[in-house]
Amino acid sequence: MALISFDSFSLSDGSPIYSQIIRFIKAGIVAGTIVDGDEFPSRRALSALLGVNPNTIQKACRILEEESLLQSRMGAKSFIAVTAAQAEAIRVELLEADTLALVLAIRRMGVSREEAGALLERLWDEAERRNEE
Repeated sequence: MALISFDSFSLSDGSPIYSQIIRFIKAGIVAGTIVDGDEFPSRRALSALLGVNPNTIQKACRILEEESLLQSRMGAKSFIAVTAAQAEAIRVELLEADTLALVLAIRRMGVSREEAGALLERLWDEAERRNEE
């Protein structure tokens, strides 16, 4: 098992930093870049690396622990604990959240369901063509 890398993590505006950290971990689980048994960096090291308050890291870890995705012991290393069923549930959770955000944005632009469906099909096909190249 490996130490989780936060090299590709970048802060974005809009949502709290602890939420962004949780989403980063969940997205890594779905992508398979973070797997069961991977070591979570120490809270102090991660705080320094990301340049955020240690309490922010602690809050993210507490939520991950409450969701049974992180196992921590006092004075010991913390590890990701995820089953295949949990990974699938996270995939559905992220997919639904991202899709809802897209639908709301499209609706705010006054796009009809039919236009949105046609756009999605066109872009899906375009992505498939690019993937084949």
